[in-house]
Amino acid sequence: MNIDIATLFPEMLENYLSESVVGRARAKNIFTVTCHNIRDYTQDKHRRVDDTPYSERQGMLMQCEPIYNCYKSVTAGKAKPHVIYMSPQGKTLTQKRAKELSRLDSIFILCGHYEGVDSRVIDEIVDEEISVGDYVLTGGELPALVLVDCVVRMLEGTLSQADCYEDESHYNGLLEYPQYTRPEVWHDREVPKVLLSGNHAEIAKWRREEAVKATYLKRPELLERSPLTEKDLAIIHKLEEKENKK
Repeated sequence: MNIDIATLFPEMLENYLSESVVGRARAKNIFTVTCHNIRDYTQDKHRRVDDTPYSERQGMLMQCEPIYNCYKSVTAGKAKPHVIYMSPQGKTLTQKRAKELSRLDSIFILCGHYEGVDSRVIDEIVDEEISVGDYVLTGGELPALVLVDCVVRMLEGTLSQADCYEDESHYNGLLEYPQYTRPEVWHDREVPKVLLSGNHAEIAKWRREEAVKATYLKRPELLERSPLTEKDLAIIHKLEEKENKK
């Protein structure tokens, strides 16, 4: 996969993209990523990329031309990438959407700043707007890093095994089951005995039950779109009965 990011702050992104899991995947060429400074594509001698909006709203708005010039230069002679604008107006990023994006060959991410981006360039080049939550940030750089991290970790070879992410929260519609490491007893709290048993079937059963319980207690709305089994529904029924008795 190839990822291009158009931003006003490439150095901010590069620091993160060179570290930890994402950095190792990049070093192994599991994916490529290039951060492009939008200021390099402006015709303004002062390298301005923004101007006041045609409204009474305060602040500055990023102009069409520098963004468009960046996009055209980066994509010249190549197949059209899937263009994403990180925006609080977009659909909220989900694990399902990240998985779908991980199957693409090329992604171009646009990071807005100030009061956002002139809508005409969004209409011209953007295929999809994505939000990372119902709140507003100073710019699109942090959301872009969230998106890249979420997508890259599902690329083959990034993690040692697929179940490193397949068991995680949201991948299968449920939250992740509780996890434990050494020591076996800490502050009088013991690791569940089943995890020490070596019985893989029982461990798998425990993990599923705990995942259902965690989702019911913390994010019950997720259960509405999760593929639940009869056993899962029985666990939920018991939890409901327990709550009703309180």
